[in-house]
Amino acid sequence: MVIADSRAPRNGKFIETIGHYDPLSEPARLVVDAERARHWFKNGARPTSTTRSLLIRSGIPEDEVPAKVR
Repeated sequence: MVIADSRAPRNGKFIETIGHYDPLSEPARLVVDAERARHWFKNGARPTSTTRSLLIRSGIPEDEVPAKVR
C-alpha cells in the first residue's frame, strides 16, 4: 500500500509506503502502519475500494477510513 498523488501516472512515483498485502502466504499476510494511514487521511488522502477493505480488515475502524475514491 502506497500513498500516491492522484495526478501521478498509475505506475509512477509514490510518496510513501504504508503497508503491504501478501494473499499467497498461508495465512494471508497484511501489514499496515495505521498511524501513518490516519495521518494521510487527515491530510485528505482517499483510498481505493480495495485498499479501503484491506485497511478495515487490518483493524482500523470503518468510521475512521474515508469513503472510497472509485
